[in-house]
Amino acid sequence: MFLDTSGLLCFLDRRDRRHTEALQLYRNARTRLTTNYVLAEYVALAHVRGMPRQHILSFSKAILADAEVEIRWLDEALHREAVELLLARADKTYSLCDAVSFVLMRERGILEALTTDRHFEQEGFVRLLKP
Repeated sequence: MFLDTSGLLCFLDRRDRRHTEALQLYRNARTRLTTNYVLAEYVALAHVRGMPRQHILSFSKAILADAEVEIRWLDEALHREAVELLLARADKTYSLCDAVSFVLMRERGILEALTTDRHFEQEGFVRLLKP
């Protein structure tokens, strides 16, 4: 399963109505993949949503040390491929972080994402958390 920013927020924010579902999906996942772009976006978005800074940073440190989560650190080639996807989907409002996720998911054959983001469905993936 790919771990997206919105899914991580649901997983971590006990106030979110999807928290229990996200927690169960996370625990049951055989594969947990994300990127350093998602982790950077998580820090910014969690801050904007008013999560305590210490909680945000503690999770950031913990996920980096979690042997059950594979983090793909982006290189120039993957970044360029994501930009090409954005150019090919000019009618969409995908972020660069989204495009990187889509390219990586296709590369790895992953269909499911812990996310609330409809863009994943638009790109043919399974969004595991509904808005």
